[in-house]
Amino acid sequence: MAFPEDVLTEDEHVVLHLHPHWKAVVRPVLVLVLAVAAVVAGWILLPDGDAAAIALYVLAGLAVLLVLWLGLWPFLVWRSTHYLFTNERVLLQQGVLSRDRRDIPLTRINDHAMSQRFVERLLGCGTLTIESAGERGQSVLADVPHVDKVQTKLYELVEAHHDRHSLGDGEMRDILADMREGKPLRDPSA
Repeated sequence: MAFPEDVLTEDEHVVLHLHPHWKAVVRPVLVLVLAVAAVVAGWILLPDGDAAAIALYVLAGLAVLLVLWLGLWPFLVWRSTHYLFTNERVLLQQGVLSRDRRDIPLTRINDHAMSQRFVERLLGCGTLTIESAGERGQSVLADVPHVDKVQTKLYELVEAHHDRHSLGDGEMRDILADMREGKPLRDPSA
């Protein structure tokens, strides 16, 4: 479930590619361990006989259903959730059977904030909220690993993108001077 590189533009490169924090897979692992323990305990503790065998099959069937529902599915959701930061945009993708993707160009990011509860600080994760111009407004990225560093990197990406796509004071003075002298406009990036 790797992120497809073909969604990137020609000059775009990945700076950060993250999944939600590993704490999201703790519950699926616990469900698996408890299901296996329940089946083993049933196998050991149930007496011999046809009724016990049927009970063990029912217990094993319930364990498999619980592992699929509370173990495998959350793992697949975690694995298929991508937080991708490039030099041009932030891509948020999620979905196991269907897929939702949101692209936020760096030029549209107005604000970004992070928050961490006490347990999240201990685990090194948190919530990153990106506010952008447009209809959707806010995007909330939950359980971002090293959220403080990710927020700093996002700030650096937005500033670098702004610097690459805007004129400096000296360039603007040169253009205005050329216009006053009647010279044709030139490409400031040349």
